This record gives sequence, structure tokens and C-alpha cells, in this order.
Amino acid sequence: MTGGIGSGGGNEGFDPPYVLPNMSAYCETCASVGNIFWNQRMFLHDGDGKYYDVLERTLYNSLLSGVSLSGDRFFYPNVLESFGQHQRSAWFGCACCPPNIARLLPSLPGYIYATTEKDIYVNLFIASTAKFAFEGSDIEIIQKTDYPWDGLVEITLNPAVSRKFALKVRIPGWARNEVLPGNLYSFHDSIAPKPVIKVNGKAVNLKTDKGFVTVNRKWQKGDKITIELPMDVRQIVADSRVAADKGKIAIERGPLMYCAEWPYTRDGKILNLLFDEKAAFSPVFIDTLLNGVEAIRTTAKPAKYTLQKEVEKGDLQEITLIPYYAWNNKGAGEMAVWLPVSDSSVKPLPAPTVASKSKVSASVPTKALMSINDQYEPKNSIDRDWSFYHWWPKNNSWEWIQYSFEKETTVSSSKVYWFDDGPFGGCRIPDKWEIEYRSGNSWKPVKARGEYAVVKDKWNTIEFEPVKTNALRLKVKLPEKFSAGVHEWVVE
Repeated sequence: MTGGIGSGGGNEGFDPPYVLPNMSAYCETCASVGNIFWNQRMFLHDGDGKYYDVLERTLYNSLLSGVSLSGDRFFYPNVLESFGQHQRSAWFGCACCPPNIARLLPSLPGYIYATTEKDIYVNLFIASTAKFAFEGSDIEIIQKTDYPWDGLVEITLNPAVSRKFALKVRIPGWARNEVLPGNLYSFHDSIAPKPVIKVNGKAVNLKTDKGFVTVNRKWQKGDKITIELPMDVRQIVADSRVAADKGKIAIERGPLMYCAEWPYTRDGKILNLLFDEKAAFSPVFIDTLLNGVEAIRTTAKPAKYTLQKEVEKGDLQEITLIPYYAWNNKGAGEMAVWLPVSDSSVKPLPAPTVASKSKVSASVPTKALMSINDQYEPKNSIDRDWSFYHWWPKNNSWEWIQYSFEKETTVSSSKVYWFDDGPFGGCRIPDKWEIEYRSGNSWKPVKARGEYAVVKDKWNTIEFEPVKTNALRLKVKLPEKFSAGVHEWVVE
């Protein structure tokens, strides 16, 4: 939806059809640069505006999110969902993305127009002045616009000599009710956009060919073309075969995708918010926010699980959506592009259990520890729709995760769901595992009532003699040549 490509982080490539995870989406910044290069060259090959529809979406969203507003911090992958484990970096060991951004952005003037022997193409709407040779003499083209915040574009043509030629103006797919070429995404609302093009104040026929309206006339110095593109807030849904986006909508205005982010909600939480597709989504320009952005205001209800695993909803609260490219400029926290509109797609806050109320620590501390007690039920061991904790690249060692309870508690069972991204990834189910409890200042093994099973794609449960303790530790022996990971750890 953001124009990113390459959803598979494990192979820096493509997953099977319709597998488009949001939190583990790769969408590398370099891939966005390559996507722009490729689509521009395909357009030059056959003049089809669909390539610029993809180019523009990538440019304003997935590519632009790769660099901070300050211009000195960068994303390698560009995810569509986060619980706070993602943060731009100043540099990388494999630093391909920062220089690719640095060479792409200054090259943008060369993407705005294109020419053949008899035609001039207007491909992008960017305030600018351009002068280039055309049919043996110079022509100057001046664009005045606040695009992408505003859909009004004024173009002044100043040919050195009056001449007849075809000016081809691209009408973006989103302004023609087409989200992207193909049928992967579609608009969910009933809005019928009606763009308008005028030449010297007179409307022209809006018939398009390959996404372009052609105005063929004798042009003179000072001729003005006015383009009015409808900038309605639109709701988008994905093909039903995209499991990660079922029961969710994405919000777009013009070429910009929007997201919900933690600084712009009451409790700093996003992923447990349930949105309403029938609610108002109202645009408002805020010049003091993120260097000045068109934000979108709507409402949502927070959701949480009860101990009976039912979804309980809180009071309606106001939410401000921001352009996706501008996220993570106020620190790490929760973010989502695809917004849940059904109970089955929202991620409620966990019910108050021994595990969910515990302080979590580990032999290798990372923000992903937040995921092991969030009560998410994985579909299988390689499930990447939600976050997981791992010890990669460590191997052949004993590692641990610890729950420190709020108070002394009697516990007698535990179950673990392992993360295993074989055959291509670096994690496998562990060689073995065990549970220890804290007794005074020392750790003791529990007295297990059976064997510690180590099985993929299912819960691994162990019962043990009850112990009263204030902390429990999950000890894991990593395989000799692989690491291991955990989706969820339950204690009862």
C-alpha cells in the first residue's frame, strides 16, 4: 500500500502471493529507490502512466519514510506496523540506503517531465521552473502548486516560439478511482472523483489514454493549464486473500498514505484501537506539526481482553492520523497503516494474568520482549504477522527469559510457543528447555511432572509441582548451529 516492495525480510525478496505481513514487512529503502528507477524507465519505454502511479506512490510514502525529517537518520526496512521496536539509525554496517536516498532526491527534477519528438508529458506535480530544448527551440514550464497537500496545479507554458504540440497531463490513478494498477487494493467508499483540466479557463475533455489527458493545440507564451485533482480522504481495502489486512482499512488522501502513531493518541497506544469505517475522517492542515502536514482526525475505541478472552471496548477517543512518511520522528512507539475495523482484526491489550503483569527481562534484552506476554496466539512457528523474541545470531549456548511477578504467586504450569523460521532463517526450535523459580537469592529447577517437549507449530506445555515465588525463568539451550526464539510464554 505504501509503494514498498520485497515483503520478505528473511531473503530480502518476495514471499508467496498475497503474503504481505505488516510488522515484518521489509520494503527496503534501496528497493524503493530501485522501484522508482524501474518504473520511470518502463514509462520511458512505452509512455504508460501506470508506471508513474507506482512511482509516485513509492516516492511519497515508502521511499520518503526511509529518511527522517532532519535528514540524518535512516530506515533500512520500512514496516507498516510497529509496537516500538523500530527506530531510524544514523548509519548501517551495510550502508546502501543513505547514499541511495542522497542520489535519488536531487534527481527528482528529471522525473517531472518527459518528451518525444512531438509530445511533452507532465508526469509529476511539483512546484518548479523548467527550461529545456523541444523541437529545435527552448520551452519554459512553470508549475505553481501546494501538491500533495492541495490538488490545485497551475502550469504556465512559455515556448520561445508559438507552436503546435500535444501536452499530455497525467491524471493519477487515485484520482481516477484506481488505487494501483491491478486489483490487489480497491477503494472501500462510494466517492466518485471528478478531476478537472482547464486551458486558459476553459475546461477540456477529460478522456484519458494510458492515464494521460492529451491537449493538442498551438501553444503560445503565457498559456495556462489548471489541473484540479480531488483530494478526498479515501478508505482502501485489500484483496481478501491478504490475510494480514482482513478486517482493516487504510487511509489515503491524494498520493499520501496515512498512519496512526503513538504521540497522537490519548494513552500512547495504537495497536489496540478499533476504528469505525463509518466515522468521519476529516483533513486539517497543522503547520506546527512535523514541519507542516495535512493531518486527518477521526475517532477510535481502545480494546482489551477480559479473562474470559472476550474483547472489551473503552470510550471513544479522538485520533490524529499523520502521513506515513513522517512517522518515527518523535521517538519509537506504536504505529499502524492498516487500521482494524472489526473485533477479529484488532489486537486488544492483554487480560491481567500472572505473565501479562510481570516485568520481563532476558539474557539478551531487546524491545521485542514486549511480545512474549501479549497473549497473541501465533498461527504457526514461522508466523510473522506479529512480533516475536529471538536470540539470533547467538547459538550453542544457554539463554533465558525471566518473569518478575508483581507479588509472590503460586504457579504450577507453563507453556511456550517457539519461533522457527526454517528452512531459510537462522532460528530453530531449541535443543531443550527448562523452568526455574527464584528461591531467596538463588534459582532452582521446578519438579516437572513429565518431559519437556520440544515441538514446532504448537504449544509446549509442562506441569510441575506448585511453587510459591516472585520470579520464574525460562531457560533455553540453543542448537549448535542455529539460534531460537519465542512467540509467547504463558505461566499459570
